[in-house]
Amino acid sequence: MRASLGAAVLAACISAQVGSASGAETQTAAVVHIKDFKYAPTPVEVHVGDTVAFFNDDNEAHTVTSSDKKFDSEGLDSNGTWKYTFVKAGRFAYFCELHPYMKGTIVVLPAGKAP
Repeated sequence: MRASLGAAVLAACISAQVGSASGAETQTAAVVHIKDFKYAPTPVEVHVGDTVAFFNDDNEAHTVTSSDKKFDSEGLDSNGTWKYTFVKAGRFAYFCELHPYMKGTIVVLPAGKAP
């Protein structure tokens, strides 16, 4: 009886973890990859309240820093990930502080407005 109860608890915990992981994935509205000293894709369109995930697929460290300094990932090592949730509509230019020629844009639309 104890063994089957323990197995049931373990199965429930595993199911809860899988559910949480997939829930977190669905909350990311867009993904930007950093590869070959470029952000891709750019521009990206999302809505107010959406989260954008940035993945550093390069062998060098990079940052995701808004031109107006409203957001900054700080140093993002190889295989690193950083997420940012946009709470205001607008056009947000960003760049890499370590490689300033790297530039991208996020266009944030009002909630509910079609892209």
